[in-house]
Amino acid sequence: MRYELMYPSDIRKAIETHTPVVLALGVLEYHGEHLTTGVDTLVIVRAFELLEKELPMVILPPFYYGASSFAVEPPEKKGSVHTGPEILYPFAQNLFTNLLRIGFRNIHVFVHHQSENFTAGMPTDLSFKLAARQATFSFLEKERGEGWWGDASSSNYYEQHTQGSDPFNWIRIHPFLSPQIQAEYPIDHAGKLETALMMALCPEGVDMEQFKTGTWYTETAPQASLEYGNKVKELILNHLRTTLTYHE
Repeated sequence: MRYELMYPSDIRKAIETHTPVVLALGVLEYHGEHLTTGVDTLVIVRAFELLEKELPMVILPPFYYGASSFAVEPPEKKGSVHTGPEILYPFAQNLFTNLLRIGFRNIHVFVHHQSENFTAGMPTDLSFKLAARQATFSFLEKERGEGWWGDASSSNYYEQHTQGSDPFNWIRIHPFLSPQIQAEYPIDHAGKLETALMMALCPEGVDMEQFKTGTWYTETAPQASLEYGNKVKELILNHLRTTLTYHE
């Protein structure tokens, strides 16, 4: 279900059934001459569209305006759009606060951009991770009052944490490619992996006739194939299925 097309009755049903709420978090960034700027977001959006046919899920409008940085290329005539963490963090905190107030407790954000070292994090995912934690803390304090954690009603907090059912699992941020997938299919920027993924998930965003040599990060792009992309796509879909069918 697309959130913007849901009636209030649909929203209430999704809350009652603990339906996963998903957000594609990405950027607009230069990906060589052969790929469109929305690669990091589009692959997630298209994966959601495939899973929507088989799994109940609430799909939030995608967020394209993450911290692309200009580390790859300057934006002039190349297309990258960079939004700094100082803007992303308050936006994300406000978004998460709204979703919690609505009643959602099974929120999942998927990130592909700069996710090769997801544990340490990069500006986009770190902004949303911090915002998720702060929004949850603020929401709990407002709903339960100061001292909520120290109250006797929270005496099973560590047990809930072990079981994965504590409030800080209401909002979770995930890499689009799990560490296991990345180990087998190394992540890149506009190279073999991303080009093949676009071939499999968003073919209209690939035009190898426009490919140009001269940038080290695109050198492997000509090795991309639909077959390779489909292999990675299926692993990603299985990763998403496992993540989104887990219920606390």
